[in-house]
Amino acid sequence: MHRKISYILVFISLILPNPLAASELSWTGCGITKLAFMNEVANAFENKTGLKIRLSGGGATKGIRSVSAKTTDLGGSCRLWLILPNGTTHPHENNARLIHVGWDALVPIANPRNPIKNLSITEIKNILDGELKNWNDLSWPNSGKIILCTREGNESGVGFMARRLLFNDFNYKFKGRSLVFKSSTSLEQKIESSPRSFGLSGISSAKRRNLKILSINGISPTKENIASGKFPLYRPLFITASKIEPRPEVEKFIDFIRGAEGQRIISNQGTVNLEEGKALTDLWNKTHPMLKIP
Repeated sequence: MHRKISYILVFISLILPNPLAASELSWTGCGITKLAFMNEVANAFENKTGLKIRLSGGGATKGIRSVSAKTTDLGGSCRLWLILPNGTTHPHENNARLIHVGWDALVPIANPRNPIKNLSITEIKNILDGELKNWNDLSWPNSGKIILCTREGNESGVGFMARRLLFNDFNYKFKGRSLVFKSSTSLEQKIESSPRSFGLSGISSAKRRNLKILSINGISPTKENIASGKFPLYRPLFITASKIEPRPEVEKFIDFIRGAEGQRIISNQGTVNLEEGKALTDLWNKTHPMLKIP
């Protein structure tokens, strides 16, 4: 009798929806977006709605392609779609919807022991291309070679946007020899522990570490300078979702993060929200007509 009841309970559990699964959403993607605000927004959303969001990393490319493939409910990205040479969107990104929620900036980062405070755009490009190889040439005497650290490939959020913003070509190949890292976290950790290292990362991530964030052309990447467009390497941040029949809970979260409470949390975390960066959208679209914000 007890065995029969057990079979019946197992059968019921298989045919009925799992209430725990229904009360969760999955999010994956850009570590910079996750560090910028996603942890705090997810907690606030759960407190308000009872819907938990399970967060995992993996990078901006995963944040776009996982929702396009419908293997996750939501994602995060610090880059736009990858456009192929024939002008079409990468097939693994076709079904992804990018929802603009805030602004970040690419920043040059160095070890705190590095005395350099400012670099020009030209100097950054020359370091990436191997034309500047020694800190001695940048007013740090007896310092030795620059240890250049870069992200792997050109599809990561940092790799894609650095090539686009600095060289106007996301397929550009840096000519300098570098240490290559699979994530912004590992790149930042290397620079944190190596006095002669140099690289680029998102400020939303870099500011949370023991790193020296350099000015560009004499302009520091303060929240105000990013919001006004004075700091040159600003870039949009996105939440991603599938274009194909997303769950109603996904739309509820999108409404939340773009609403007053979600945007207030983003700002309180030190990231430029949509209202604070409202002047940037038109400026971005004029400067980058092939990468217009949806």
